[in-house]
Amino acid sequence: MPPPPDEINDKEMPLLEHLAELRRRLIWAAATFFLAFIVCYHFAPHIYDFLAAPLAHAMEARGEKPELIYTALFEAFFTYVKVAAFAAAFVSFPMVAAQLWMFVAPGLYKREKRAMLPFLLVTPILFFMGGALAYYGFFPVAYRFFLSFQTPGNGGSDVQIQLMAKVSDYLDTVMKLIFAFGLSFELPVLLTLLGRVGILTSASLKKYRRYAYVGCFIAAAILAPPDVPSQCLMAGLLAFLFEISVFSVRLVEPKVES
Repeated sequence: MPPPPDEINDKEMPLLEHLAELRRRLIWAAATFFLAFIVCYHFAPHIYDFLAAPLAHAMEARGEKPELIYTALFEAFFTYVKVAAFAAAFVSFPMVAAQLWMFVAPGLYKREKRAMLPFLLVTPILFFMGGALAYYGFFPVAYRFFLSFQTPGNGGSDVQIQLMAKVSDYLDTVMKLIFAFGLSFELPVLLTLLGRVGILTSASLKKYRRYAYVGCFIAAAILAPPDVPSQCLMAGLLAFLFEISVFSVRLVEPKVES
């Protein structure tokens, strides 16, 4: 018996046509990233100022002059290159995702396309939400906390402890945290998709909740900076997103007919 109309795949392509199609999609994705990189490099100082704004505001609130240093001749240049690449990845992501979808979609049934498309649409939104939470929520609190360890010194034998942050070290920390928070927000998407296809169930997630919490702390130790407050906050965020995932999986998982 032939499959229903909505279960019929698009016309199969030979291997060489698949490779040619993959090459075409990769060229479009690479060209988009390259053009975005050129534009972002032109604005790299402004982008870096935006990324450094939470630290600058925290230092100004303490009456300090916002200042970052670099100690190697080429450090500032490569920092701007990394800033441009980081920003270009964000800017070009929709086009890259669209090219990936156009390559994969012809091999899917229409029913599978309808199931996958919502997840593809919500993935970049959640990633940006995670990055925004890191920038607007975590950074201001964290910077005020870490700046509080400075000691001005009162003359005599007191030792002055003052922050002299390097531009490259600061950028690495910011990129790692934004990526970590953005990636963390993809947890509900991943688990919900697995629940949608029947690999996971809400009951199994509840059963292994304690192990999931341990995994949250392990992931936080890997993704977050090597300080306890950041790691605890990241672990708490992952645990919260896990609980959201349990609820969303329960909504989409296939119902067992009695």
